[in-house]
Amino acid sequence: MKRLLSVAIALLISQAALAGVKIEHWVSPSGARVYFVESRVLPMLDVQVDFAAGSIFDPAGKSGLAALTRGALDLGAGKLDETAIAEQLADIGANLSGGADTDRASIALRTLSAKDKREPALNILKNVLHQPLFDAAIFEREKARTIAGLKEAMTRPDSIAGKAFWAAMYPNHPYGRQATPESVAALGRDDLAAFHARYYNAANASITLVGDLSRQEAEKIAESIAAGLPKGEVATLPAAPEVPKWAMTQLAHPASQAHIYIGLPAVERGNPDLFPLLVGNYTLGGGGFVSRLMKEVRDKRGYAYSVYSYFAPLKQTGPFQIGLQTKRSQAKDAIKVARDVLEGFLKDGPSEDELAAAKANLTGSFPLRLDSNKKILDNVAVIGFYGLPLDYLDQYQAKVQAVSADDIKQAFGRHVRPENLITVTVAAD
Repeated sequence: MKRLLSVAIALLISQAALAGVKIEHWVSPSGARVYFVESRVLPMLDVQVDFAAGSIFDPAGKSGLAALTRGALDLGAGKLDETAIAEQLADIGANLSGGADTDRASIALRTLSAKDKREPALNILKNVLHQPLFDAAIFEREKARTIAGLKEAMTRPDSIAGKAFWAAMYPNHPYGRQATPESVAALGRDDLAAFHARYYNAANASITLVGDLSRQEAEKIAESIAAGLPKGEVATLPAAPEVPKWAMTQLAHPASQAHIYIGLPAVERGNPDLFPLLVGNYTLGGGGFVSRLMKEVRDKRGYAYSVYSYFAPLKQTGPFQIGLQTKRSQAKDAIKVARDVLEGFLKDGPSEDELAAAKANLTGSFPLRLDSNKKILDNVAVIGFYGLPLDYLDQYQAKVQAVSADDIKQAFGRHVRPENLITVTVAAD
């Protein structure tokens, strides 16, 4: 019986995904942008609050501040210490999650939608957002933990390569600044409080609600969250990153496997070329075993177990990246093959068969991206934070189907220029 019920619920959710997601949008009286999807399939409520408060807003010399501020939010708030917060959430079957990345800081709540569960859970969320304690002892503990993690990461070739890759792609932009043990050690509790006061405000917030609620209930909840925040101002972005010149960075390491990253700043969220880039990349390196990079680098030559490429659009120009690991002695050959595959793709684009396969996969797998409230929340939060069209999910499959081979060639030509590629290797001979 339980199995049948699970299947029935999954079927209902998948049918809802196929039918499209109706996103309602408004601006709360306090100035926060709100996005709401009513979903009565499960007695659950998911809420996510996003702020333009990612590492792009770290002041010079204070890299790691955004991440440490977000990490300390739910470690004591109002009259509750971190233990009380955890215990109260456990008592009502709710949980908080989230984190900080390059662009945004997020905090998400999942709770049962029944009022006796929903209200106390929302009160905890509001306390965490409105009145974080940033307790001195907790701050020092988390700072020490962060420094220890950064020091450990400095021993791993993949982490070393990733940090060097971003620094080389964005040499004069906050995207390229990385937290270090020294930058985190220099932070004080007052830095967290000041960062929170500046960026965790209503004007800088995007609130997403998905679940078992009416529009009227959603409006009240969103405003109760926004009203307790300072009205504030929208965060000001830095100047857009410049596209770097071709460069090669080689870093020594005793590892037996070389780590290789190739790429450049390529595309921002909302760019009209994003769909041609997405479809084309499936053929290049995003399609697993059917991609050209996998066939040439792994299948034909055995240089790597896995090789991939992807676009990561951000608020400002986000990266295009090719990545692989190979034997130290094969690194130069593997890099040449990967670059040759890329240049061949830039010249010829996908074949008709490759284009059809890419479209079939991307459109066929799309409903799986919306088969749970949590996945809907994730997608709608992205739409809200980045200001994408409200019908983005409804139009996704049609946009993919409309891409032509020439669209892909033109888009790749505009955004992926070989003369601007950055290559970073760690542990290569």
